[in-house]
Amino acid sequence: MRSFVSQTPTGLRSWLSHSPNASSRLANLILLNAPMSTHSSPPQPPHFRFTRHHQARQQLHATRNRTLLMYSTAVIIFGVGVTYAAVPLYRMFCAATGFAGTPTVVSTSSGRFDPSRLVPIEGARRVRVHFNADRSETLPWKFFPQQKFVDVLLGESSLAFYKAKNDSKKDIIGIATYNVTPDRIAPYFSKVECFCFEEQKLLAGEEVDMPLLFFIDKDMLDDPSCRNIDDVVLSYTFFRARRNTQGHLEPDAADDVIQKSLGFDSYEHAPRAEVRS
Repeated sequence: MRSFVSQTPTGLRSWLSHSPNASSRLANLILLNAPMSTHSSPPQPPHFRFTRHHQARQQLHATRNRTLLMYSTAVIIFGVGVTYAAVPLYRMFCAATGFAGTPTVVSTSSGRFDPSRLVPIEGARRVRVHFNADRSETLPWKFFPQQKFVDVLLGESSLAFYKAKNDSKKDIIGIATYNVTPDRIAPYFSKVECFCFEEQKLLAGEEVDMPLLFFIDKDMLDDPSCRNIDDVVLSYTFFRARRNTQGHLEPDAADDVIQKSLGFDSYEHAPRAEVRS
């Protein structure tokens, strides 16, 4: 310390010799004004860089797995929805096209109800429509047509009636299925009003008349496969109604029995998906 004081100017030596604790104060002053070190931080060790890279790869894989899980879940939900909707969509297709002997169902907004199309063809041969009625053995109803047949002209709307009576002591909801034979006339056999459009509830002991309004499209004459058809059979089958897993009413019977009542028994069907609770 003495050598340091001897090398300082005269004023500074006087201040150091007369001021208490001057040496320590000077040392602190030198430390405060010392330049900061410009050395950079030491390089990261190799194992630390490997850990960061591994964490980044794990995060990327986790993101990809979440995306794959979301897409897979969406596909599964879509597949289950298609499975549940397959049967009603198939029936809608048959009702719209007349496939498998299913009479077509038309609305008043359809072009098939144009006044010019509902004019009977005079002088053309009449087609005899026979009416058939069946019911499930588990349904305690009487069900029968009130007329055996009617003769209609092509393009002429016709009205027929069925009768149903609930012979049980309980209120029962029934659902009717239908088909027409020969099946090649189904695209031209159109129902305007029918009790088969919705379920029918009969009170205990109740008896009701069920109307049916239909016509045969005159375009049948342009179909070579239908030109020699003189007789048509319209069949209805009533079943007791039950609710399925979606809460909708459906016929309470085995699937093969229902398919036969719809005229689909001679067609090969894909197996139904198993419904797991």
